Amino acid sequence: MNFINEIPRDLLNGMVIIVLSLLIGIEQRKHYADKPENEAFGSDRTFTLIGILGFILYLISPANLLIFWSGAFILSLFLGIYYWQKVKVFNDYGITTILIALITYCLTPLVYTQPGWMVLLIVVAVLILVEVKSRLTAFTAKIDMNEFFTLSKFIILAGIILPLLPSEKILSFLDITPKSIWLSVVVISGISYISYLLNKFVIKKGGITITGILGGIYSSTATTIILSRKSREANGSSEQYARGIILATGAMYLRILALVFIFNFELAIHLTPYILFLSLVSLLTGFLFTKSKYKRAATATGIDYRDRNPLELKFAFLFASLFIVFSIITYFTIQNFGNSGLTILSIVIGVTDIDPFLLNLFQGKYEVTSAIIGAASLQAIASNNLIKLFYTYFLADRKVFWICLKAFLIIIIMNIIAVLLLYYLF
Repeated sequence: MNFINEIPRDLLNGMVIIVLSLLIGIEQRKHYADKPENEAFGSDRTFTLIGILGFILYLISPANLLIFWSGAFILSLFLGIYYWQKVKVFNDYGITTILIALITYCLTPLVYTQPGWMVLLIVVAVLILVEVKSRLTAFTAKIDMNEFFTLSKFIILAGIILPLLPSEKILSFLDITPKSIWLSVVVISGISYISYLLNKFVIKKGGITITGILGGIYSSTATTIILSRKSREANGSSEQYARGIILATGAMYLRILALVFIFNFELAIHLTPYILFLSLVSLLTGFLFTKSKYKRAATATGIDYRDRNPLELKFAFLFASLFIVFSIITYFTIQNFGNSGLTILSIVIGVTDIDPFLLNLFQGKYEVTSAIIGAASLQAIASNNLIKLFYTYFLADRKVFWICLKAFLIIIIMNIIAVLLLYYLF
């Protein structure tokens, strides 16, 4: 280690710049391997020399960088001439190679002024973007204009509205603020958005098993309703739909565990064994009760989320409103009826959307112990599981319902046992 400290910094930085420039050049040579030689912009040596040129001109005048930027101007002039010839001769308007050459030239100030991880991140990003050009083009071809609006909505939710909201309490008796409420909206929307993207673009044809898992991360209740309805139209694939519904509940437990860790780390440490156990029970029953043969050809594609976008602003405001309502109801229930009141409330609210209620419990500073908060959370989940079972009764194929009945009874019983353990062992 002392030997490395004795090496001049300029020597080390120069070696790093040469290696990184050479890597970029090698990637460029590979990229142009199948194209005419006279169409390629230089070679791996060219990019290495561009990196060395930037290094030399930076060292000559590091104080004002006048010489460095003069070199950048001259390099840009030559690149402009190359681009004009490229368009004229080959009718190719792409400027990726020119941008990569300029990035290679700018490696030196990056190495000297930014942390190492930032430099490596930029170089790796360049290498990956060049390598995945064809795949990226094919992927973007699948994206319609609505996806850009969806992304814009998430940016509005997380990047514009959230920072502007105040941190003062809305009501004096409740420890909630506009910022904490909207943070809950952003987190829930973000998790649902990730599941939405995975289901729509990455694992679109993964079958009902994958659909159930991703749907559980998005919304296990919505997934249960959709798969139950689809099961009536299926021929000989009831077990697959039952499996998807049960696995959605298993994924739902993992989603809730992630929310606990985000909003109440102390509670999460205590709840982790219980939630992981319940998730494991759900996943195992999903596979064990659907173990018999089924027709592979009947595998379905993912759920169509076109009408269930997770970032609709009206749903965001509805979630925020429910959060406030549940917070007020929870506060007055605890104040007037204590632990038993919270127990009954959690069971009743379980028949509705439980996310606002759970996040209210995770963030609220109520006059109850963590054991009561954890138990109330699991009670709401158990109640919600029971409602999903009713959905399968009214909406699903009969065989799907009977499979789900056995699985959900075990899950709910295990859930109740977990609640009792929390009361007596926490």
